[in-house]
Amino acid sequence: MTSLEVEIPADTPLAGSEAAVLLTTLERMRALVEWKCSGLDAEGLRATLAPSTVTLGGLLKHLAAVEDSHFLRLMRDEEPGAPWDTVDWDADPDWDWRTAADDTPEVLFALWRAAVQRSRVLVAELLAQGGLDLVGTFVSSRTGESPSLRFAVVSMIEEYARHAGHADLIRESVDGLVGEDPPRD
Repeated sequence: MTSLEVEIPADTPLAGSEAAVLLTTLERMRALVEWKCSGLDAEGLRATLAPSTVTLGGLLKHLAAVEDSHFLRLMRDEEPGAPWDTVDWDADPDWDWRTAADDTPEVLFALWRAAVQRSRVLVAELLAQGGLDLVGTFVSSRTGESPSLRFAVVSMIEEYARHAGHADLIRESVDGLVGEDPPRD
């Protein structure tokens, strides 16, 4: 089992810089999802809530994939490395969700935590290069525009916020755990 002890970042600053507010919000969303997935064995991470097939393990693997692709792709127009580079996403667009049941909790958490760390390093580099206004090299085929770092961070917050609700419901169905934050001492 993984630990329920997850460190939740300080509250989002009410009057902080835009970067501080956005990055603290992203860190809080990451921590919330980690907490909702922590402390469960493989069976708990495979639990579903009908009629959905979404699992907490699938959610961790999916978010790892999004972390690994999102900033690299939008800001540097690069594809992520292993294990994502071996997947035929066109043939199996739900590969991350589907294959999570084959992974242990330790593998899922390690995959997700490593992806989050790579994202943190990349975002720090990008902030130093040009702040939230820095424009990436990816060009949207629909609009011909390239996204800013601000857009990429807000999109990642949106991804976590969307899945945090799934995590809330699934976790409550597994063992009754509810709440927005783990208890603080």
